[in-house]
Amino acid sequence: MLRNSLAVGPLGCNCTVVVCPATHEALIVDPGGDAGRILALLAKMGARAVGIVHTHGHFDHILGTREVAAATGAPVSIHGGDLGLYRGLVRQARAFDLVAEEPPEPAQILAGGETLRFGQLQARVLHTPGHTPGSVGLFIEPASGPPLLLAGDTLFAGGIGRTDFPGGSFRQILRSIRDTLFALPDETVVVAGHGPETTIGEERENNPYVGRLANAGSDSARSRRQ
Repeated sequence: MLRNSLAVGPLGCNCTVVVCPATHEALIVDPGGDAGRILALLAKMGARAVGIVHTHGHFDHILGTREVAAATGAPVSIHGGDLGLYRGLVRQARAFDLVAEEPPEPAQILAGGETLRFGQLQARVLHTPGHTPGSVGLFIEPASGPPLLLAGDTLFAGGIGRTDFPGGSFRQILRSIRDTLFALPDETVVVAGHGPETTIGEERENNPYVGRLANAGSDSARSRRQ
């Protein structure tokens, strides 16, 4: 498995390109802006995009979707719980004094549990509500090397996603992390929606927010990340 991430857009969203080395088919995850840089990375990796997947519907994860989809012809996927956010990109961007065009209509509405295939690899869709109702993670197990989790804004290195936006829920994000993400192997590499990589084992052992927020019990609690 080949992969590379770029911090793109106004909030430095981690856009990740994951490639099957046997077929050069790729998934593009969270094209949050700087579409030209994403397309240049795809070309540099010698890959052909067969899917564009969003971990959730916040504007900073979808600003580049229209241009990337038009250039690659790859179908777009997002969880049904965030379809309203996705379709409201222009309104979201305007609230941050940004200009955006409507993204293309998704070809696939996710529910969680799907398997997205690219070449000889596959990504399992994990529904992880809390940051948004339709947040998902993508779990990929290559033939060799550690598994990979593209976690979106649910789990960060030393933090968790905010739950004080509309549709957020502290209880849900905590349950998603503990019951779904922390059930993955310790060696799983985690690429969060923003910031550095980590592992499931590191966060299970040392993430200061999971235990602390469990005691706080408030949807107003927020992490150090987006």
